[in-house]
Amino acid sequence: MEGETSWINDCFDDVARGIGEFDSFSELSDEGSKEINAVSLDLILPDDLLERILAFLPIASIFRAGSVCKRWSEIVSSRRFLWNFSHVLSQKPWYFMFTSSNEPIGYAYDPILRKWYGIDLPCIETSSWFIASSRGLVCFMDNDSRSELYVCNPITKCCKKLEEPPGWRSGDESVICDGVLYILIYSTGGGTPENRHGLITHNLSSRSSHGLLIRSFIPVPCPLTCGRLMNLKEKLVMVGGIGKQDRPDIIKGIGIWVLNGKEWQEIARMPHKFFQGFGEFDDVFASSGTDDLLYIQSYGAPALLVFDMNQKQWKWSQKCPVTKRFPLQLFTGFCFEPRLEIEP
Repeated sequence: MEGETSWINDCFDDVARGIGEFDSFSELSDEGSKEINAVSLDLILPDDLLERILAFLPIASIFRAGSVCKRWSEIVSSRRFLWNFSHVLSQKPWYFMFTSSNEPIGYAYDPILRKWYGIDLPCIETSSWFIASSRGLVCFMDNDSRSELYVCNPITKCCKKLEEPPGWRSGDESVICDGVLYILIYSTGGGTPENRHGLITHNLSSRSSHGLLIRSFIPVPCPLTCGRLMNLKEKLVMVGGIGKQDRPDIIKGIGIWVLNGKEWQEIARMPHKFFQGFGEFDDVFASSGTDDLLYIQSYGAPALLVFDMNQKQWKWSQKCPVTKRFPLQLFTGFCFEPRLEIEP
């Protein structure tokens, strides 16, 4: 990524530019006093209390805090701080968008500060690898031999290669939720459009799956294209393009469903103004989510839409600092929870 610094360096640069712009505490609270005594809250707070306060900052702000002074730098680098950080509420998930199909480079979007940061991913070679994330870690598997597996923390860049596991490995059409493996299957044969997609399940605590997969079949709620499964707080959520009845390959909208038992419950449908905002929307798009946020983007553009599951609110992200260089350029991505204390 020519001309781009890492998101961590960007944070430090912001701090350097901002020095001298803030008034002291005493100047704000005692303007009428002729004699101003500067009081630093940093001096009167004990380390353990300051650690807890800093642990509630967004990830990017923690790196900025570490460049304020030597004491703060030592605090945010300590094991005790990481322990405190691990016990605060989880950070909102970030979204990483690849900007090249040949290199593992791109930008990560922070929904709290609404900023993009340039990040180079370790381990992987291209953006076409299979990717899954959980609890601050991201797993990569190569798309060709499916024999190279890595686990890394995109924030700290810590990475570990895994031994090649035996047996079957899926792609991005399956997810584990509350001890159950869910697999989204698609038939290219005949039949009605709504029956071409379906869900099969397998309880991982069961010793045998013989004959159970067919009986566990759950049809999708409507003609579906580009369906994606995801685990959001141990609830199975599906995002998919809603196809037309006569032309199921053409998307007329995008829906979000939650599985209750064996029934799909629609919880949201993308408003038409947002659907139109993607421009030329073909039948393939990327979607991923964790915690309470869902991200949706078209493969043909860097536009990113965020859906908050709690507030039932749709919102565009800040514009990604990348432009489409040629007509067939594709954009893909994934979301992950930014954590400092998690190691592979």
